[in-house]
Amino acid sequence: MTRRSPWPVSLWLGAALTALLVALALASFLWTPYPAEQVRVLARLKPPSAAHWLGTDHFGRDVLSMIMVGARNSLAVGAAAVGLGLLGGVPLGLLAAGLGRWGDEVLARLGDLVFAFPSVLTAILLTAVLGAGAVNVVLALALFNAAVLARVTRGAALAAWRRPFVGAALALGRGPLSVTLVHVLPNIAGIVVVQATVLFAVAIVNEAALSYLGLGIQPPSPSWGKMLGDAQTYLFTAPLQAVFPGLAIALAVMGLTMLGDGLRDWLDPRHRSSGVL
Repeated sequence: MTRRSPWPVSLWLGAALTALLVALALASFLWTPYPAEQVRVLARLKPPSAAHWLGTDHFGRDVLSMIMVGARNSLAVGAAAVGLGLLGGVPLGLLAAGLGRWGDEVLARLGDLVFAFPSVLTAILLTAVLGAGAVNVVLALALFNAAVLARVTRGAALAAWRRPFVGAALALGRGPLSVTLVHVLPNIAGIVVVQATVLFAVAIVNEAALSYLGLGIQPPSPSWGKMLGDAQTYLFTAPLQAVFPGLAIALAVMGLTMLGDGLRDWLDPRHRSSGVL
């Protein structure tokens, strides 16, 4: 019999990678090695050196500075998309669970409508109509996130409504709204947080994909996806131009995914047993 640590390894690693991402983003507000948008044609496509730790791109811009500012932009888009998704999806899920069968049907049909169009495709449609830009990307991702969070919230809330303590609260004369806010929502908050963390990682990938296509964050503001798009022309002459932004995307997504998995294991009592065989 061995004792299991109450803090999963994935939680520590995910938190460390996510903290590094946040630290890069916050540091970019105060300092970058060079201005991220500064063009220096004479220094174009330089390899990593003491002057430019990660080299320069085809315009002579410092890659490290662009990655730092790109982290800030990715976090901003992801946070806005997930935040709006939480504001829209969680109340809808709670409402459907509290209203009963017809509320479930309405939510299910709305969810089917949203899921018929993947978030990237929705963003492409929106930007085709409204124009490319970060705001339209956020709106498209938020719409998809709201549908996902509504379904997750509804399922967890329905399970909570069947718990004895909810029945006891109703027997004491508590109204549905009071029961939802005081008893149901706190008990499903962990599930919602874990799902939101995973959606954050998905939002970063989708933002990078849309920026790669030229539909996301617009130049001259740096974006990891746009950096990958620009680097594909120079894969044989300067392959590191694609490696560094690709590595940044991979580490950011891996960190957030591991953080979500670790939170799930830590918050779920079945994964926090005192020992395992």
